[in-house]
Amino acid sequence: MIEFKCVSKKYPSGTLALNKIDLHISKGEFAFIVGPSGSGKSTLLKLILKEEDVTEGEIYVNGFNITTLKPKEVPYLRRSIGVVFQDFRLLPKKTVYENVEFAMHITGALPKEMRRQVPMALGLVGLSKKADAYPDELSGGEQQRVALARALVNRPSLLIADEPTGNLDPETSWEIMKLIDEINHRGTTVIVATHEKGIVDSMKKRVIAIRKGEIIRDQQKGQYQDETENREIYT
Repeated sequence: MIEFKCVSKKYPSGTLALNKIDLHISKGEFAFIVGPSGSGKSTLLKLILKEEDVTEGEIYVNGFNITTLKPKEVPYLRRSIGVVFQDFRLLPKKTVYENVEFAMHITGALPKEMRRQVPMALGLVGLSKKADAYPDELSGGEQQRVALARALVNRPSLLIADEPTGNLDPETSWEIMKLIDEINHRGTTVIVATHEKGIVDSMKKRVIAIRKGEIIRDQQKGQYQDETENREIYT
């Protein structure tokens, strides 16, 4: 599903964002990526999405060798990946239904497919009755559910969530994470980058900790912070 082989990323400024990363995430896994700001989490996600190019090494995602992927092939990679962001990124002048439908429209889906898939995606996140509402009429949690539906409507094999609960209250955060967990149980591979210690510790999923561009810990059913680690590095 995802494999990093001795991957490094160095920016023109000289900043070494990732240093010789080796990582394998299998189909159907749920993995948290944790670490302080500037640790390399965002760079890792951008490499998976082919938003950045590696400096050294190779990356394989969903059968694509994205290290050598041509620009015209990038859309095919991204169709197999759903992405959820902290700030929702909904289109304010489109309804809930239209926001989700738009994700299918840009992939060239047929109207018949949209009429089938969009209601299914909204039903999955519990927003069937909000289809005609606009983003500014929704709570933060509802907006994030729309973002989830949009990410899932093309039935991706991989879901990436970058701080999906960063703008939500604790109760709503749990609702979103339970939904993401359910999506994982349905077979979708899930990667979540987060600073939410309570959520990571309670869910007992795989935890990959990054610091200064290197993986310092990779544990099945891990915690946000290992007892041997400095408590200050994740604040």
